[in-house]
Amino acid sequence: MSSSPWFLYDEAGPRRAARVYCFPHAGGNPRSFLGWQKDLGEDAEVVAVCPPGRGPRYRESALTTVSDLADGAAAAIAAAADRPFLLFGHSFGAVLAFEVARRLGTLPDFRHLVASGCSAPALLPTRRVVETARLEGRAFTEAVGFFGGLPPEVVADEALQELLLPNLRSDFRMVAEYAYRPAPPLDVPVTLINGYDDPHVTEAGLDPWERECAAGITRHWADGGHFYFDGSPGAVTGLLRSLMSGAPGANASADEHVELI
Repeated sequence: MSSSPWFLYDEAGPRRAARVYCFPHAGGNPRSFLGWQKDLGEDAEVVAVCPPGRGPRYRESALTTVSDLADGAAAAIAAAADRPFLLFGHSFGAVLAFEVARRLGTLPDFRHLVASGCSAPALLPTRRVVETARLEGRAFTEAVGFFGGLPPEVVADEALQELLLPNLRSDFRMVAEYAYRPAPPLDVPVTLINGYDDPHVTEAGLDPWERECAAGITRHWADGGHFYFDGSPGAVTGLLRSLMSGAPGANASADEHVELI
């Protein structure tokens, strides 16, 4: 696993019985997930998925479509599959994780997909995302503010925007060009988690997720907006830990849902 450039994780940590592969939001830093390891403890290893052109792979040519990203990530995950794992993605990362899940198919160690802050793929891209992806400069920054997550100092400083926002623009354009294709439903369970105050995701926008999963959908809501886990990831890490704590044993029944308490 350490030989794959797709993965960032605590290489000095102990071997854990399961893995959680994490896909960041548009423009997100994959390394931000590594701080979640302390919450998951010994139940699962946090593995941040790092595509070409991002993080330590910044010298590589970036991929420009969701399909190409999903192909590369799925191949890397399949090659490293030596223990149970789940996929977690937030916003753009949830779309990518969903496409990776489709490619992993019935891989025995694949146990669960957790999609956070994301309407059903069949409804994407939303008109707001398409319109935002067409913008440049200050107009783009202000439009992205609808989704939250931009620090005030970035919003206020155009020079800082030019330095930090290219990846965000690239990801928005990828989502704007995303082409959902109908396919058989996933065989693994799907759990959705969203912020109560997220202006981008509604109950109606989540309903079509039901068609994407033969094993059943579970929904969870957390206090906060689109980035409900900023500064306090317990709503997510508690859910992930509950889902993976039983992973080393036998496969769960397709009708079994793990509820977050």
